[in-house]
Amino acid sequence: MKSYHLKGCRMKKIGFILLVVFLLPVIVLSQEKKKDKGIFVEPKSSFWDEIQKATEEFGKKKPTQEKAFVVDLGAFDAPKSLEGFSAVWHNPPTSQGNTNTCWCFSTISFFESEVYRLYGKKVRLSEAYTVYGEYLERAKRFVRERGNSAVAEGSEANAVTRDWELYGCVPWEAYSGLKPGQKFHDHSKLIAEVASYLDHLKSANAWNEEEAVETVQSILNHHLGVPPETFTVEGKEYTPQSYLHDYLMIHPDDYVDVLSIMQQPFGQQVEYEVPDNWWHNKDYYNLPLETYMKIIKNALRRGYSLSLGGDVSEPGKNADKKVFMIPTFDIPSDSIDDNARQFRFSNGTTTDDHGVHLIGYKEANGKDWFLIKDSGSSSFNKDPKGYYFLTEDYVKLKMMDFMVHKDALKGIVEVK
Repeated sequence: MKSYHLKGCRMKKIGFILLVVFLLPVIVLSQEKKKDKGIFVEPKSSFWDEIQKATEEFGKKKPTQEKAFVVDLGAFDAPKSLEGFSAVWHNPPTSQGNTNTCWCFSTISFFESEVYRLYGKKVRLSEAYTVYGEYLERAKRFVRERGNSAVAEGSEANAVTRDWELYGCVPWEAYSGLKPGQKFHDHSKLIAEVASYLDHLKSANAWNEEEAVETVQSILNHHLGVPPETFTVEGKEYTPQSYLHDYLMIHPDDYVDVLSIMQQPFGQQVEYEVPDNWWHNKDYYNLPLETYMKIIKNALRRGYSLSLGGDVSEPGKNADKKVFMIPTFDIPSDSIDDNARQFRFSNGTTTDDHGVHLIGYKEANGKDWFLIKDSGSSSFNKDPKGYYFLTEDYVKLKMMDFMVHKDALKGIVEVK
């Protein structure tokens, strides 16, 4: 029995050894197949973030919320929609984004409406192309004036007609000025680079105009893209000049600028003395306020629109109600005249800070409500987005100049 037992143990041992020998390669192979993988993660350290935040905020002066003094329009009877307004055809409102090129957006919109009024064509024109030419002209004048010329984003409505005469214009589809995926225009870095470069030229006394223009052009190309030399519209190829003259058939000489201000003689063409008129244009017809308002009201009733400029930083502005009005605590309505207008322009409470497209009107209680299309950001906060309603008093007191087709002045003022 003893030898049988030993033999059985020996057999079990041999069997165990064989099992190990058989399974060992399988175990080894299984271990070899298992491999770790790498993944991408965003490094996070919540406590380090807490340290950084506490470090940044320690000792920092907390900003105080400033309050603006504005009129209480809680019970003010103002339009609430576009209903009831007689308005010209116009493209939907477009935001100017993070730029100060309202002069271009408002006047481009004006000319889009003009093309429809004259020829029944619905076009969408490029603001960026005109701004591109404007910056080139600024660079040229800066060099020619040895640095004694403003470098900024602001300008006037008649900069558009001047730039078109020099460079033509293009449809928006051919040159938007936006990079792929970019939703809003942003010229903050563009103007900073242009201004910095031109300031460098001034400090270095380096007045090579050709070199300056080429450098500014390279900055514009980087931020806005290279403008097209040719493009196709309705199956036909155009240049910017041929598109202006042959397709749009717009003649810049057909448009006039009107001003109403006492510091210049009435009945003459004068310079509009504001910083945005940086090239000192002297073509503004300066007219008494009564005549100025008569042209505006008659033009709208005859199907014209206007590119309108003036002051929109007022206590009578209410973005929620979409209204610009003149409070009685500013000046009573029957006291608004040439003197009140000039007084505010002289003391700086009226400035030339925004351009809009005046597209319509409606009568109420013996006066007009005016409808404007506005590219400024506040106009998009509430419905109807991209529009504001202006009282007649507001236009009389605070809106300083306008551009319109010269035919709108017929029977009122003789123009060249």
